[in-house]
Amino acid sequence: MHDAVLQSYAAVRRHEPPATPMVLLHIGEDRTCVAAGTGVEPEQILILEIGSTRTSNDFFRHNPPSPLEIENAIMVVEDQVTRAREVMVGRASLYSTDELVYEIAKMAGCSENLAITLTIEQLEKLFDQLAARSEGRPSSQVDIPDDPKFAATLLILREFMHHLQFDDIKFRRKSEPTGNPANDSHRPV
Repeated sequence: MHDAVLQSYAAVRRHEPPATPMVLLHIGEDRTCVAAGTGVEPEQILILEIGSTRTSNDFFRHNPPSPLEIENAIMVVEDQVTRAREVMVGRASLYSTDELVYEIAKMAGCSENLAITLTIEQLEKLFDQLAARSEGRPSSQVDIPDDPKFAATLLILREFMHHLQFDDIKFRRKSEPTGNPANDSHRPV
């Protein structure tokens, strides 16, 4: 996971002005990684003990998850996410190279460009759909996948942006092959 995150950070950094504070978020299967800095390499990397599969397996017993299951997951995710405050650098921009973040952005109405920006407002609308589904709204009336891993990723991303006060997240596709990233990941692209 560490090497894949360094590669993702470097790929994003190549397209950003030097010395600009940035944070890279990678939501993996079992863990989430946060890399932050102003240089070519991140100054700090933090591993959070939450991930798409781990969170869905630990909390979601139903599909869709129940409101109580979502609330219980939020409490644990919040605790992990607030740890990331220790690596924040200035008023940083938030980035991801995760394919699932790209899919979430497309579902929220972002264009299908290779460089897109998902706002917290767009993300909240998708999360509201997850909440509506958990309260019994039929899948035909909700425009998000009926997938516990997707629900967990959406929840982690929402809590991260909300609690660390990011207005948006920018998706950037890696332009070069990365070799073999760690097995603990939604492969960054």
